[in-house]
Amino acid sequence: MTKRLRILSTTATVLLALALAACGDDPADERDGGAWADGRSKAPATTEAAPKDGAPKAAKPGVTPSESPSTPPFVMPTKDKSAPAARKVVDAFKAAGLKVPDVRDRSKDCGPNGSGVGCAQLLVTDTVSVYVFPDEATATNQTDMWGAKAYRAGAVVLNYLGTRTSTAEQKRYNDVLAKLA
Repeated sequence: MTKRLRILSTTATVLLALALAACGDDPADERDGGAWADGRSKAPATTEAAPKDGAPKAAKPGVTPSESPSTPPFVMPTKDKSAPAARKVVDAFKAAGLKVPDVRDRSKDCGPNGSGVGCAQLLVTDTVSVYVFPDEATATNQTDMWGAKAYRAGAVVLNYLGTRTSTAEQKRYNDVLAKLA
């Protein structure tokens, strides 16, 4: 009886191996170019239709597009009309006798290619960075993220991260902003 069981299991294994081997590539596919029984090609078309007017052109081979053609262009937010402009805040600091060395307009960094915090205006100095947001809610959220190194008045946020401005000096900047907002 055990001899019969061994022959049956061996036969089943051989039949299973043959069945699995039959599931592989069909040589007929190679001869007919991979056509279906009705004559349609199994391979995808290698040529693309010409783009219609206004349609985006295909990317060059080997270049990966950074955005989908259907992605709308980024539009920078605009500041709240009641909020002072970043330049006005910096000018108020100067008028109050506060240091604002090396003023740089970094508003382009407000968008997705920069820090992406969603501000409308950004002026950076060696002592403080002045962010003007489109609304108070966004300014509040960002102030909460920066913590004790930031001060908010309305839609304007002062950021002291990365500066050596003392706590006493920070209070003076904050007071000037509070009077503006």
